[in-house]
Amino acid sequence: MGVLGDAWSWLTTGANWEGDSGVWHRLAEHIYVSGVSLALACAIALPLALYLGHIGKGGALAINISNVGRAIPVFAVLALFMVSPLRNAGSVPTVIALVLFAVPPLLTNAYVGMREVDSAVVEAARGMGMSGPQLFARVELPLAYPLIMTGLRSASVQVVATATIAAMVGQGGLGRIITAGFNTYNTPQVVAGALLVALLALLVEGVLVALDRVIDPAPSVATGPSGPAEPSGPAGPSRSSGDRTPSRTTA
Repeated sequence: MGVLGDAWSWLTTGANWEGDSGVWHRLAEHIYVSGVSLALACAIALPLALYLGHIGKGGALAINISNVGRAIPVFAVLALFMVSPLRNAGSVPTVIALVLFAVPPLLTNAYVGMREVDSAVVEAARGMGMSGPQLFARVELPLAYPLIMTGLRSASVQVVATATIAAMVGQGGLGRIITAGFNTYNTPQVVAGALLVALLALLVEGVLVALDRVIDPAPSVATGPSGPAEPSGPAGPSRSSGDRTPSRTTA
């Protein structure tokens, strides 16, 4: 039947989804660790990047510092935590390692998005009398939004995929299904675990794409805020000064 067929048989066996070592429990662990890590990374990276992008100072230094975390392998960070007092802190080592991994794409994309806002648009907004907070909320943030969401999607998928490595140092998540398959030479279980991780990453990407379309603050150019734009010029009838209907006056 082949490896994929055997993996499908493993996935459709109810016993493999139950208990502390079952798919449901490991999936909950994986989603929890990934969600907490991503939330903390967003709380650290996005406010800093948006502020630095708004004032136009210190962004390059912040990006270079954050990229140091990207240069360090997540597994190496986890291995170091396993010989530190944090080894008994549950999922804390995994969360810290994943936060370090997720901060660079979030910080870089948000900062670049803010700095790539057209300076002419910014100056026009200032000329209209907008304050700093109004300029940030109504002009810079909506225009930087596409790059911010790109960074969020990239970080989310990377975190979901990389959280699998936590199983190699005894942490939970879907990676435990893969390592258990390796330990018992159960290739279908290994493939099934890898498929679950891939499907979860694709699901997260799809949810964020749908969310992006719902909350995108950029107005539609084609329709405008109140429906399709009416044609201008000679295409439509217009009243000229010689085509006016006399108004009825009263004495």
